[in-house]
Amino acid sequence: MIRRLRLACTLAGVLLGSTLVPSLSAAGVTMTRVAATLPSTLAANLPVLRLHFSVPTKARKLPALVIRPALATQWQQIGPRDVQAVATSSLHPSTTYTFNTPTLMRCAKTCTFTATRPRVASVSTNLTWEAQLLAELNYLPLTFTPGTNQSTPSIQVNGTFTWAYPNLPTTLSSQWRLGTDNIVLQGALRTFQSQSNIPVTGEADATTWSDLLSAVTAKRVDPVTYNYVEVSESSPETLTLYVAGHVKFRALVNTGISVAPTATGTYPVFSRFVSGTMSGTNPDGTKYVDPGIPWISYFNGGDALHGFLRSSYGYPQSLGCVEMTYASAGVVFPYTPIGTLVTVRA
Repeated sequence: MIRRLRLACTLAGVLLGSTLVPSLSAAGVTMTRVAATLPSTLAANLPVLRLHFSVPTKARKLPALVIRPALATQWQQIGPRDVQAVATSSLHPSTTYTFNTPTLMRCAKTCTFTATRPRVASVSTNLTWEAQLLAELNYLPLTFTPGTNQSTPSIQVNGTFTWAYPNLPTTLSSQWRLGTDNIVLQGALRTFQSQSNIPVTGEADATTWSDLLSAVTAKRVDPVTYNYVEVSESSPETLTLYVAGHVKFRALVNTGISVAPTATGTYPVFSRFVSGTMSGTNPDGTKYVDPGIPWISYFNGGDALHGFLRSSYGYPQSLGCVEMTYASAGVVFPYTPIGTLVTVRA
């Protein structure tokens, strides 16, 4: 039994001229036939039909999606109310595909295939386009200027990337290289996935590409500022918070002691808690359990930015985390959403 649902067939990129045609019955389920013509320019793309339900549902409860000409598809669950049918076989250009959906599925306007991740010439080109889209949406600390005007999202091989915040330290800018899967790009992608309420994997899968293209088309930019955290292990140890390219806050912090050091490098925040319990093993083998730790932002395994009560700050005292006063942690926490990059340097 298919529950009543609200169907939002999102369109990323180019409208494929979909139309609704008369309904029919198949296998005892009343179905509506939807037709979509695939232009030759999108034949190499992976099409997705994305459904948004008004109530929670599961992909395995949906009837099989039958497409003519034959096109193998697979339902994927991407949220409690969202599923998508992803084509898993080759497409043919300039071909009209028809597919049946339950009649109770409602489209806001028209049902369409959604053009998602392109199979382009190289990994480098894919990464360049990924960077272009994230820059246009303000998820990167760079801006992108296309070489030509465009009405729909498409890769611009002659576009220009420019640092939006020249005051950011070289610990960040030195890690950026166009066409590579660098940590700056990974952090931006994670932030986009988190803001879009899709699984935060750091990988540009079909769902992410579809949402990136939809966001650019709708001009749905990052709703928060670009933030960056730099931790210095030089004496005295400090944390510097950059917000929109400017120093917002500085504080004394404690990093890991010699037997449990805080790893140097740059890492994206992957989990956050207003308050939580932290537990583990001390260097002497005893166990510790510390409840009520405030303002936790995990960025590398068990290492996190958080508040912790100490008699002093500014030198190694932790077991790998970056500790600060409760007040300092409360200032930093709102500026470290998922994907925010944290650099720890010697």
